[in-house]
Amino acid sequence: MLRNLPRLEAVVQEIITKEELHSLDTAKGYWGIEPSGPLHIGTGLYWTNVFNIAVDSGIDLRILLADWHAAVNDKFGGDLEKIRRNGEYMKHAFWSLGLNQKVKFLYASELVANSDYWALLLKVSKALSLSRIKRALPIMGRSEEEAEKDSSKMIYPMMQATDIFYMDLDVAFGGMDQRHVHMLARDIHKKLGRKGFVAIHGPLISSLRGGNRMDPFNKMSKSNADSAVFIQDSPEEIRRKIKSSFCPEGIVEGNPILQIYRNIIFNFYSEEIEVGSGRVFSSYDELERSFVDEKIHPLDLKESLSAKLAEILEPSRKYFESNSQLRELKEEFS
Repeated sequence: MLRNLPRLEAVVQEIITKEELHSLDTAKGYWGIEPSGPLHIGTGLYWTNVFNIAVDSGIDLRILLADWHAAVNDKFGGDLEKIRRNGEYMKHAFWSLGLNQKVKFLYASELVANSDYWALLLKVSKALSLSRIKRALPIMGRSEEEAEKDSSKMIYPMMQATDIFYMDLDVAFGGMDQRHVHMLARDIHKKLGRKGFVAIHGPLISSLRGGNRMDPFNKMSKSNADSAVFIQDSPEEIRRKIKSSFCPEGIVEGNPILQIYRNIIFNFYSEEIEVGSGRVFSSYDELERSFVDEKIHPLDLKESLSAKLAEILEPSRKYFESNSQLRELKEEFS
């Protein structure tokens, strides 16, 4: 029987559905990532902690290093060797942040090597209309117009749905930008004679430049160095990025600084936060109210966050400095 589910429920944005999750005696789950660059805190810190909670809840979890998906999405120019090299970096990046060793890693290459995978993908494609596939394209950070120029993009949502059914999963994790494809897969599972699954979605943290929280094109991104804090950033670089980030006084919407406090710091790392000249906050809601009432200056908020992130990421920096091979791997994708 799964246990301590309220803790998991408290740190994610939505679960479709909670009733289905609570009905599971055992659960096999996954989360997928394209190996395509350095790891930022919106992915690394947030999901490492969610996965550790999920494992403690009894979920048998694996991370799919989606190398074929990354190639379809033109990451590293479609160079699978480079993509897989980045996949090895991703493993160490998550381990450096304290990922539970019970979490398994596998490459999409291991799935697609079996002809049964492609037979299932064909069934998935026959259960979907072209317009439904196009609506799911934001999962890969692409628009429908881009797919008109490169039809290989159409296979991406079908691969992601196939991954879920092929691995016979009970739970699929992903950011809110993955909601389209999870709903697509949930809608067709009966047509395919496959079991349904629970979709668990985490929040998207806006680019440090600011943005609409529901816009998948304006989130922290591996491809934009100043949009995110990366796990290998030095304390000085963290401070520079946070100091120049979008945080207008009293404004909550699209504010990445508040989102980091809410979704990462208070959820996983601190029960209390000191901001400014000794003022202590024991909850995110209290912090937000004071910010909205303009009792906290954005600069004080940023200074406290910079210091806290530098502290949290120090073990990861030490991990990658522990030997020459890890240093080389980090530098390759910095």
